[in-house]
Amino acid sequence: MGLIAWLIIGGLAGWIAGNIMRGGGFGILGNIGVGIVGAVVGGFLFSLLGLSSGGFIGSLVTATVGAVVLLWVIAKVKSG
Repeated sequence: MGLIAWLIIGGLAGWIAGNIMRGGGFGILGNIGVGIVGAVVGGFLFSLLGLSSGGFIGSLVTATVGAVVLLWVIAKVKSG
């Protein structure tokens, strides 16, 4: 997948996860960062479960799930 596609998926996934977890996004760079790290987390989790996704929509779902998990873990660590 090309760099532009990674940035688009990362931005969308970060924005969606931000809306799910906190009611708002983190700005374009924050959304992209959360989404890209979320894609790595989501890919790892999906591989542990034996799930695979393909194409733009599958990558977006994987990245969004990973970003939501990432934001949840960050919130738990911050709260003590």
